Amino acid sequence: MEAKHVIVKSVLDAWNSRIEAANKLFESFTDEDLQKEVSPGRNRGVYLLGHLALVHDKMLPLLNFEAQQYAHLEEAFLNKPDKSVELPAVKEVRAIWKNANAKLSEHFNKLSPEEWFQKHSAVSAEDFVKEPHRNRLNVVMGRINHMQYHIGQVALIKK
Repeated sequence: MEAKHVIVKSVLDAWNSRIEAANKLFESFTDEDLQKEVSPGRNRGVYLLGHLALVHDKMLPLLNFEAQQYAHLEEAFLNKPDKSVELPAVKEVRAIWKNANAKLSEHFNKLSPEEWFQKHSAVSAEDFVKEPHRNRLNVVMGRINHMQYHIGQVALIKK
């Protein structure tokens, strides 16, 4: 197997593993559990779920796949802190999470290893020549770390 294939497979395996772990964790909580703060005065589980869902939704245009689907929820989950804006019902946030990840998976499965090393939409062609590491695969690696951080927070919710 060519080095690019191995690298892409390794990153996508890590992504899928973290998605699976996040799904298992979020499914282990009731809707009421996700209304709890991860610690006193901190974000609630539903906010973190929505935050991750919106970050993943924003990956669609960033990776040059398709338009973002939930831009109308950026205020609630990306631009404002938890409890400053009314959030959608937990059931709806769970559906957004699943849909955003399903869309990403659909697109991920269509890319060739070479396409993973193409630039993402937030880097100019000129900058990409100087910094070829600013590619689609690098975005996914960063989002894996971001997801793992917030999964660790959500795990603090006690049943």
